[in-house]
Amino acid sequence: MSDKVNLTVDGTAVSVAPGTTILQACEEAGAEIPRFCYHERLSVAGNCRMCLVEVEKAPKPVASCAMPVAPDMVVSTKSDSVKAAREGVMEFLLINHPLDCPICDQGGECDLQDQALGFGGDASRFADNKRAVENKHMGPLVSTIMTRCIHCTRCVRFAQEVAGVPEIGAIGRGEDMEITTYLEASLDSELSGNVIDLCPVGALTSRPYAFTARPWELKKTETIDVMDAVGSNIRVDMRGREAMRIMPRNHDDVNEEWLSDKSRFVWDGLNTQRLDRPYVRDGQNLAPASWEEAFAHIAEKLNGKGAKAAAIAGDLVCGEGQFALKALMDKLESPHVDCRQDGAKLSGPRGNYIFNTSIAGIEEADALLLIGTNPRLEAPVLNARIRKRYLMGNFPIATLGAPAELTYEADNIGAGPDTLADVLAGKHGFSDVLAKAERPMIILGQGALTRADGDAVLAAAIALAEKSGAISDTWNGFNVLHTAAARVAGLDLGLLPGEGGLDVAGIQQAAQSGEVETVILYGADEIAGASLGDAFVIYIGSHGDRGAHRADVILPAAAYTEKQAIYVNTEGRPQMTEPAATPPGEAREDWKIFRALSEVLGLTLPFDNLADLRSAMFEVAPHFAQLDGLSESAAPQAAAKDMAAAKMSREAFAYSVNDFYFTNPIARASATMADCAKAKQQRDGETEGTGTHG
Repeated sequence: MSDKVNLTVDGTAVSVAPGTTILQACEEAGAEIPRFCYHERLSVAGNCRMCLVEVEKAPKPVASCAMPVAPDMVVSTKSDSVKAAREGVMEFLLINHPLDCPICDQGGECDLQDQALGFGGDASRFADNKRAVENKHMGPLVSTIMTRCIHCTRCVRFAQEVAGVPEIGAIGRGEDMEITTYLEASLDSELSGNVIDLCPVGALTSRPYAFTARPWELKKTETIDVMDAVGSNIRVDMRGREAMRIMPRNHDDVNEEWLSDKSRFVWDGLNTQRLDRPYVRDGQNLAPASWEEAFAHIAEKLNGKGAKAAAIAGDLVCGEGQFALKALMDKLESPHVDCRQDGAKLSGPRGNYIFNTSIAGIEEADALLLIGTNPRLEAPVLNARIRKRYLMGNFPIATLGAPAELTYEADNIGAGPDTLADVLAGKHGFSDVLAKAERPMIILGQGALTRADGDAVLAAAIALAEKSGAISDTWNGFNVLHTAAARVAGLDLGLLPGEGGLDVAGIQQAAQSGEVETVILYGADEIAGASLGDAFVIYIGSHGDRGAHRADVILPAAAYTEKQAIYVNTEGRPQMTEPAATPPGEAREDWKIFRALSEVLGLTLPFDNLADLRSAMFEVAPHFAQLDGLSESAAPQAAAKDMAAAKMSREAFAYSVNDFYFTNPIARASATMADCAKAKQQRDGETEGTGTHG
């Protein structure tokens, strides 16, 4: 059998792989094929018939999305019969469609509008009354105008195949057919917003964004998401200084073209509770101050006590800011620096703390063990990739931790380290599954690493990876799934306690005892204020959240949409954000704050601009310069002391994310995220009360 099939499209010869559809072959030949139901990441439905083409010797036009190519096929996409067929299909599609384009919130970016202009006729012969359909309730994120629906079933297939929540379907037949959710409940998915992008006619639109702006009013900026550690590629749309919406960009190796609901709808949190000027605590209250006054207050408090200062970096901060913070702490001669604000026991070679398999590499694995992680809440887009591999078949999955509702079948083989020890010792049935697999994969979550015995769990997981063949010359199946966008960059740049230095827990204890007198919270908002005792707290961040409430001095910084900065995702891929707006008020980019503060303290950092800073940063972490690239890392390696003292407690693994919608200060500032959390509570309450799944 030949590796290629030869055919002719509009007189152009083209060679494609066997099994390729006519539609795909036409696109390779440069022909434009209209479509509504077809989507390259969903199964073929063949509903809309808009993609009709003429095939030589075929008795009638052919739906090109559903027919594979054949040798020596001759296809025409521009003949009179194709044009007439498409006009007929469009006329049918518009029979019941409301002609409300001027006031439709999809206007300006509507597939139906564009294709009606390009491939439809100029008149309709339909004069009867139009059908009307009641709108459905799909929760606080998705607004429905179901009279527009053309039954392309993209949303149905997405929910079933990608999101793994088969809660959208069709009821009725013929003219009475309607697309609806199960029992008309809101969608129970962390990926539900993607149906908005998929809907070609505006039947499903963004509820928070609807009727707020037209697409041509918005300034569009391509950047990177930081709501989790996946590093999804996004586009931020701004009107002036105000964020209006966030949409996904395609990146096959990271997020494909999907985006989690938190990443998509958190944009209103970028506009509220912002820190836009410095503050200094005066007695019980924080009073506005100038930058000079704030810096002078810090200099007075630090006054030669740099060694008694400590710094904690948060979850949303950038690589440049962390590098500048580390440089400042080195100048202060303080070893008390930590980027692991949740206390995760991560260190050692780079292979110990990244997702070595890569996100795209999940599709090559043939067995999976999840340890202390619920990827559905911690990284919904990565979880969709696991489901994609699961649907291919022959992919046994086991979980260690509390039973969780994932979007694929997984055996919960145990709750804690006892079972992990049994699997490692070969005393458990899943030990054989891993041993027989050619490319087994282990994903270790933050819930297993933030415990007191996290270093022992890490050592045991690495030992299991080595023993089961998950680490070989051709395959690295040991993976750490991070929840913080800043964490890998912080570990790469060495934001860890130096010699004699204290980690996060140690800093908190030392602050209470008075050993540490000054604590810099750089975007660290998950630290309980009371845990810092009477220490002098400097908060550098973008939102008035927990860290700012405890602070004695607040220095306002830029959010991720307001600076050009490097973030490194969980698989170790450096990506750069681009500024969609300038920071509000007197807020400044993070690294500039540290540079200016160093000068006031008489410890001037050796860079005056971003290029100089990056040049110095690339010397410490050369792979940062390879944007969007994955560099080879040293194999995971447990420290000898951890292996020798690998005594794990019997306590069950907990998950690091329980409330998906409130994991960071931007999400907590978002009214939309609050609505989502409320809707989920109601849905969970109804589910428990009725005994149904909804």
